[in-house]
Amino acid sequence: MTMAAERKATVIVGAGPAGIRAAELLAAAGIRPLVIDEGLKAGGQVYRRAPQGFGRPAGQLYGPEAGKALALHALFDRMVARGEVEYYPQSSAMALADNVLQALTPAGRREFAYDRLILATGATDRLVPLPGWQAPGVYSLGAMQIALKAQGVALGRRIVLAGSGPLLTLVAAQLLKAGANVVAILDTASLRNQILALPGMMARPSLVLRGLAMRLKLGRLYRAGVTLMDIVSDESGPGAVRWRDAGGCDHHTECDAVGIGWHLRAETQLAGLAQCSFDYDPGWAQWLPRADRMGRCMEGIYLAGDSLRILGADGAEVAGRLAASACLADMGLPFPDPARDLRLMARYERFARAVASAFPWPVDMIRSTPDHTMVCRCEGISAGDIRRNVDYAGGEANRVKSMVRVGMGRCQGRFCQLAGAELIAEHAGTSVCDVGRLREQAPARPLPIGSWINEA
Repeated sequence: MTMAAERKATVIVGAGPAGIRAAELLAAAGIRPLVIDEGLKAGGQVYRRAPQGFGRPAGQLYGPEAGKALALHALFDRMVARGEVEYYPQSSAMALADNVLQALTPAGRREFAYDRLILATGATDRLVPLPGWQAPGVYSLGAMQIALKAQGVALGRRIVLAGSGPLLTLVAAQLLKAGANVVAILDTASLRNQILALPGMMARPSLVLRGLAMRLKLGRLYRAGVTLMDIVSDESGPGAVRWRDAGGCDHHTECDAVGIGWHLRAETQLAGLAQCSFDYDPGWAQWLPRADRMGRCMEGIYLAGDSLRILGADGAEVAGRLAASACLADMGLPFPDPARDLRLMARYERFARAVASAFPWPVDMIRSTPDHTMVCRCEGISAGDIRRNVDYAGGEANRVKSMVRVGMGRCQGRFCQLAGAELIAEHAGTSVCDVGRLREQAPARPLPIGSWINEA
């Protein structure tokens, strides 16, 4: 027998820019939403707050976005202080079914019955498997950024950053500004691709100029159009990165830490558990939930922010307002005219799609990865393991998963699913869309078994 669920409520999962703006609009309409967030304090990853007593000022933590970050923090804190939202920090949403969300809070397992649910779960790093990437000392770009923001720590004394996308430039600039020793910034996207995408990116000219200013400060550390070969490592960690430049010359860059990442992937685990429909988007090269322009996914379920489309912090704020407006409209309550926000979203999406074109998912690099490359780090599954099992399972993701266990580990496919699908498609001679997506399973996050069973 399970514990009784809480009263029915409007629940928001995520207290980043999207969740904060959704909560603000609902509170203004007289609804007291319940906000569940994994962070110690609201802000999300992009505006992650430093611990109490942390010495680095906001200008160093958030750069030009410091004013916006502090304003969002203050707004959410005011709503909590006034009792306008019911806030559960350091809490993970683990499962949902039949309009009940199960979460692990600091006080233990709780169940929250909802009639409306806004998922503002953000995004995670999108990773490409490289030979040697499973070694200690290899991190995602997001992990390096978290360490810098939350602890003022640069992960490594001699750092190589590799991958593609705006986050590569941003993390490099932040580390260099903090005094870290970054020895190479290796971008798999070509300068040609980036230049061709500029007209679309001019939908947000100020961001383009800011990015160019950051890029110029990187100087000769930044190299575009590279091919990453492998990370030379042993049990103690990485010793070097081997790569080939755009001109075909091979390089060997010594290091003791590596940060990798290829833009972002939407965090859609809860949307899948909610039975939302998905479409494969070739522009973003990932499966994304199907929703209308306001964020409605299905009856009572709304999506906002990077969990729906990778549009960045400004887009997340707008998406949060739209999702809350849709929620109010469906409850028969007054809501703000969404016309301006819809126009903003259209502009942000034009920019984001141009960014995705400028920094593409490196399909050829993934499909040519050697058999010995670890793809699923949780379960120790190599590229060769996947290819060999495609011959028996066929070109469908879940059948390959059932045979070789790819995507069954702690991350539930968050970091291996996209690359695994490319390997399956290449070996089966089919499209990534036809390969399909892995089915979600609860719990959405790893958790101590006792914390889930003992209170059941």
